[in-house]
Amino acid sequence: MLADSFTLYLMTHNFHWNVTGPMFNSLHVMFMGQYTEQWNALDIIAERIRALGIKAPGSYEAYEKLTTISPVKGEPKAMEMVALLVEAQEATARTARGLLALADNANDQPTMDLLTQRLDVREKTAWMLRSLLED
Repeated sequence: MLADSFTLYLMTHNFHWNVTGPMFNSLHVMFMGQYTEQWNALDIIAERIRALGIKAPGSYEAYEKLTTISPVKGEPKAMEMVALLVEAQEATARTARGLLALADNANDQPTMDLLTQRLDVREKTAWMLRSLLED
């Protein structure tokens, strides 16, 4: 979850910096709101990992091995960025959903709560981004 969340954060921030075209201002501002929310969530996720007595991964190498999000190739255009973010949001939501069963089996309500909150944000953000791709 931390690896997917960090990868999503980095992708969103990169797109914020590099978006161009007619929708520049709207996407630039939208991406900023998204990466800011994602950045704040990283600390919450990492601290939950630490509260469980496990070292939180904290390197690009570790995240690259653990993430389910495919790397971005080339320099996507604005709407390609949106489509890639939809995929990354959905991948992170799938990770959260998959971890819910593990947390439930462990009777770990704080982790279940964290995952539920993250899942809600990821699904809502994916929906909002997906709406931009409709005609």
